[in-house]
Amino acid sequence: MGEKGMMTFPGSTTGRLHQWRFGVLIALVCVSMVVIWSIDGCTIKDFINETWRFKPDFSNLKGTTSTTTTTTTTTTTTTSNGHNQTHFDLNLTDGLPKLKWISTELESDYTNNLLRKWKAPGGEPCKDSEAVEISIPGLEITGNTSSVELSTGNVHEFQFQAIDEAKNPVCVGGDYFEIDLSGPRWKSRPLVKDFGNGSYSISLQVHPDFAGEYLLTVIFLFRHFQGLKFSPKRFGFDRELRKIPIKFVETSGKLPELRTCRKSDFTRDVWSGRWTRHGENNKCEISNDGRYRCLASDFPCQRPWCDGYLGSLESNGWVYSTHCSFKMFTSDSAWDCLKNRWIFFWGDSNHVDTIRNLLNFVLDLPEISSVPRRFDMYFSNPRDSSQTVRITSIFNGHWNETKNYQGLNSLQDEGFRILLKSYFSENSVPDAIIMNSGLHDGVYWSSIRAFAGGAEYAASFWKEVMESVKQRGLQVPEIIYRTTIATGGYARTLAFNPSKMESFNGVVLDKFREAGLLTGVIDNFDMTYPWHYDNRCNDGVHYGRAPLKMKWRDGEIGHQYFVDLMLAHVLLNVLCSKVQV
Repeated sequence: MGEKGMMTFPGSTTGRLHQWRFGVLIALVCVSMVVIWSIDGCTIKDFINETWRFKPDFSNLKGTTSTTTTTTTTTTTTTSNGHNQTHFDLNLTDGLPKLKWISTELESDYTNNLLRKWKAPGGEPCKDSEAVEISIPGLEITGNTSSVELSTGNVHEFQFQAIDEAKNPVCVGGDYFEIDLSGPRWKSRPLVKDFGNGSYSISLQVHPDFAGEYLLTVIFLFRHFQGLKFSPKRFGFDRELRKIPIKFVETSGKLPELRTCRKSDFTRDVWSGRWTRHGENNKCEISNDGRYRCLASDFPCQRPWCDGYLGSLESNGWVYSTHCSFKMFTSDSAWDCLKNRWIFFWGDSNHVDTIRNLLNFVLDLPEISSVPRRFDMYFSNPRDSSQTVRITSIFNGHWNETKNYQGLNSLQDEGFRILLKSYFSENSVPDAIIMNSGLHDGVYWSSIRAFAGGAEYAASFWKEVMESVKQRGLQVPEIIYRTTIATGGYARTLAFNPSKMESFNGVVLDKFREAGLLTGVIDNFDMTYPWHYDNRCNDGVHYGRAPLKMKWRDGEIGHQYFVDLMLAHVLLNVLCSKVQV
């Protein structure tokens, strides 16, 4: 039988020989490691990037998910042929899941990049063909499966490809997809990325507290930037492509707990929020005054999704949160915040609704049934007359408050500019400005390029006004931009459709940021988006019409007004939050 080993003794020739060989082997290993790690362009990170590189060929698309041992950081680069490619950098965390909330941000140099994509030339069959469908292999229901199963907590990103009638890939971007993820207690707009080459991705995330059955709906609303046209209705595609059942299964991973919003949280230009439900009254009926008092007014919020009384929102349990959650204000806390302050509104008629809802529902002034498009008034606390707030509202849909469809072009009227400047020429100036624009701009401006010029002029006008305040030694007001709503139901293909309004929002934010004007943003587009598919919560262009027990646009009696009431509370959160030191 062969020997299993050889015993050697100290000082023997054989032992010294083996020690010498072992030393040489160790040296070779060390030298090899140095060589490997010093090779330019062949690091371990590059190897991982090459392994996970996204290929534009739609036949190779697949879903990617952050696993229980890694998370992924996604970056996009542009190749020499103009195609975007996505790299996934693995982030190891000691074998434990490092879960993060999904988030996005406004693209740098947004306006110029949008114009470049909008003007992208054709000339190739794959660029000139029209998309009619998508291929999304990672989310297709196949065989005997009834739904796709995903884990909660993780971000699941699925790539998909636009294809034409012949099922060939389209190689130009700009298609506009409406994406909805809905369950019994969750509604959100999943993050959509456009890689500019006919390929896109959807990112899905559900908190572990809301595991269960969901539907992912994909609607193809407009092809290649056609929603930005002056008269887009005839270009509306508006076809439901998928309604995919998804089962989110609870996992052990935990997401960071949301905190109540601070002043710094409003510096984020684009939100990725969700509506969650924490109570429900199935037998709730509309009251004679058109209101839905489904839950007791003191029905509490569930931390961390909101703070205060959820019942006061009259939403039958729904509440909005994003990268932070919001406080629901009582009348007393709202008056304590607003007393002796001056709030200036400049925007469309949605501002009018929000101001009225703030007065009626929060500040306990139900006798004020309406407010005009243009006013400057003091309001007093009905329980403490020493507490007053000055609210000024200037409609910007037209320089003549009885007319419409000028938007930012209203600033071309000298009388309108003088009117606005007059409020900032007094011995005191507003403490805060809440502004927006969009719906009327969607009708007026002939192109995205023309609107960009209007937004740049508006930014220069307001910068001049703020400079004049500063030169007089007064405190410059904080400026909060409220993005334009996602128009709903029948209005989804009109001149102020969601595709155009989302682009207009980005252009205004880009120009106003460039001018150094904004101190905060409220993303009302993201807040309204989950409710924009029909007219249950809107009349197409307003989410805050006063409660009324009459037939609504969708044929039902009454309508839901809580989406705009949520906005009123979000406004108070930004106005009343303190700077954290």
